[in-house]
Amino acid sequence: MTRTVLGLAASLALLAPLAASQAAEKAPADLVIWGGPIYTALDAKPEVEAVAVRQGRIAFAGGKAGAQALVGPSTKVIDLKGAALFPGFTDSHAHLDGIGDRELTLNLEGSKSAAEVTERLKAYIAEHHPTGTIVGRGWIETGWPEHRFLEKGDLDAAAPDQPVILTRADGHALTANSAALKAAHIDAATAAPFGGQILKGPDGQPTGMLVDNAKALVGALEPRPTRESRLARFRAAFKVETQYGWTGVHSMSVNMADVPLLEEMDRQGEATLRVYNMVDYAGAGPLFASGPRQTPDGRITTRGIKLYMDGALGSRGAALFAPYSDAPSITGTFITQPEVMREALRKALAGGIQVSTHAIGDRGNATALDLYEEAFKADPAKGAAARWRIEHAQILRPVDIPRFHADHVIASMQPSHAIGDFHFAKARLGAARLKGAYAWKSLLNSGAVVVGGSDAPVERGAPLIEFYAAVARKDLKGYSDADWHPEETLSRAEALKLFTASAAYARFAENDLGTISVGKRADFSGFSVDLMTAPEAEIPKGHAVLTVVDGQVVYDKR
Repeated sequence: MTRTVLGLAASLALLAPLAASQAAEKAPADLVIWGGPIYTALDAKPEVEAVAVRQGRIAFAGGKAGAQALVGPSTKVIDLKGAALFPGFTDSHAHLDGIGDRELTLNLEGSKSAAEVTERLKAYIAEHHPTGTIVGRGWIETGWPEHRFLEKGDLDAAAPDQPVILTRADGHALTANSAALKAAHIDAATAAPFGGQILKGPDGQPTGMLVDNAKALVGALEPRPTRESRLARFRAAFKVETQYGWTGVHSMSVNMADVPLLEEMDRQGEATLRVYNMVDYAGAGPLFASGPRQTPDGRITTRGIKLYMDGALGSRGAALFAPYSDAPSITGTFITQPEVMREALRKALAGGIQVSTHAIGDRGNATALDLYEEAFKADPAKGAAARWRIEHAQILRPVDIPRFHADHVIASMQPSHAIGDFHFAKARLGAARLKGAYAWKSLLNSGAVVVGGSDAPVERGAPLIEFYAAVARKDLKGYSDADWHPEETLSRAEALKLFTASAAYARFAENDLGTISVGKRADFSGFSVDLMTAPEAEIPKGHAVLTVVDGQVVYDKR
């Protein structure tokens, strides 16, 4: 009798956790979303009717009736009203500080000529009466009637005596006016540093255009950031990104000094975005000392370093095997010396630090792959698991495409670069080299992991433009041609994974993020347009209607 009673008690004790678990599964949800198509980014179950969230994680994904059963008195119910919901979109390559700066300083996006830049600069000075050095960003000369880069004279016409520094959209070049050049002691005799160029006119004098590492020559003139200005910059960036529908950003070239500030913002409840930091290698000593770090709620993670192999295509700094088609004396520039790269890679592999290397030209990409392979030889197992990345992977020789999969290297690409570069890349490269340019589909077909980003503020940074570029491979007016290799377009399902499942993998978070699956963090992006069914021309005309991070609604414009 006693044994029977004891056996029953033991059985009940074993059943208690199961009963508690079942009760928890039936407990009311904190948040339920339905009323529009919901795409999971899962091949086996690509679409559901509703999702439910409990304590920041997905508790249910399935039919509406199942979600209805989880609606309690305190459950927040969101009706999508026909909008489409997706796993949280992640911008896998952006610059948060630069996005904030774009909102707070002179924004030159869309300038149609050098003359317009002059007029915008004049208007900015008249409205803001800035003191010290005036800074701005966003100009790009492709399509300008002047058929040249921005020059010091364009700036002198608006500000003859006050230093002005205006950075090109790609961030790899800037133009300084005469006052800035004088203050920085740059003249005809000034030598360019390694990895940089000082462009000069027929008279031998600087035009004002400083490329890549030469930008540092005027760095001391730029306003020194304060704690308050840094906070303002990140607050502005968080606001913009969540309004676009991004739930996360892989932030590149991060100043290590900004990491504690971002972590503090998270503690204060100000981090409305999930941030994955790749720290600029020059200041990454504290990261190597501490190893990867993350705030308790996972909002701010710092795990990697950012390196630069070469420059940008637009400013002819991308390193090519053959000269530029429109500048036969130029083959581009390596920004980081190979011995510096080798030491950085050795330290990173030993310390479990992820590496992201900027590489745009075919020679830049091939050399970056060479250096990765050389580093991995020291510990092939670590190399296979390191998930190192090449940022942009923009111009590739076809022979180098299979190396990404073979070396376990992630291709971190920005679809809008293809449509942004469309109207000048052929002139820079010639038609033949476009065969391996912006080759998302070829990389995927080879077995490589490809993730999608925007490179904002180099590009506008809107997720719908990025998705459109990936599936249409046309400019925003709908134009393309055979030289732009339409066979490189992606299916809608492939494009979705660029910004969701693959983006999660690229930051070692595939168990927590990237798909609408029970148990994962409740990050969702809702858009006014159904990306999976809408005519491609309608995709960039849509907008975000809902952004949810950890089950918290951080933007709602239904």
